[in-house]
Amino acid sequence: MSAPSGLLLDHEAAIRETESLGPCLDLACGRGRQALAVSLWGLPVIGVDRSSEALRALAGARASEHLPIELIRADLEAAPCLPVAEARFGCVLVFRYLHRPLASAIEKALQPGGLLIYETFTTYQSVRPQGPSNPHFLLEPGELPALFPRLTVEHHWEGDLKGEEMFAVAQLVARRD
Repeated sequence: MSAPSGLLLDHEAAIRETESLGPCLDLACGRGRQALAVSLWGLPVIGVDRSSEALRALAGARASEHLPIELIRADLEAAPCLPVAEARFGCVLVFRYLHRPLASAIEKALQPGGLLIYETFTTYQSVRPQGPSNPHFLLEPGELPALFPRLTVEHHWEGDLKGEEMFAVAQLVARRD
């Protein structure tokens, strides 16, 4: 399993505090590097992804650890809504994924007091040898908080994440009032 994002780890306490509001929703969860971390903290997670292969891998990891992760296969770009009920989640996670028409649905998925943790690529990533280069999947400077105008921003940062590879990203932690 890949290590979870530093942003997720930095906000572990805040994520744990949302447990009483409902499960955590991990959108475009892939193989589950965020979902697995949150479920290991004891929180229930619903992971959504369109890749059957990725969900099978996550299901295997979930089963081996007996983790509270429900999986939903859905193409998030097929409709401007989510395959889950509104105001159901204490926390919504979105990492390395961008589909702008879902922003309003993501806000509505949160319970009052719920937390959005979002990290994805910016336009500066397009000049890098790895990662996406399609502008539909890259944020303009300052765009991420603007996509969620009804949430209260607790953390916003844009810049380079350094690791084995360097990625240009924007991060947002915001709360529904």
